[in-house]
Amino acid sequence: MATTSQQDTHNTVKDLTGQAKAAIDSTADTVHDAAREARRHVGAVGGNFNTALDKSLKNQPYTTLVMAGLVGLVVGALWKS
Repeated sequence: MATTSQQDTHNTVKDLTGQAKAAIDSTADTVHDAAREARRHVGAVGGNFNTALDKSLKNQPYTTLVMAGLVGLVVGALWKS
């Protein structure tokens, strides 16, 4: 037979467990929504970058080639170090 104190402790633990589960579920939903929003923004930036690169290749092909070479040089230097 459980005493009143044990029953109270059991109920308190049960309530706290429910609250923790609710907090975890809420946090998971928030993280999921933030990830969806970030993915949408990355897609938009990728589209803008493609458009800018295509325009640059058509209007200034040599400048674009030099910029690509410089980016490669920087990435190579960072990779080596």
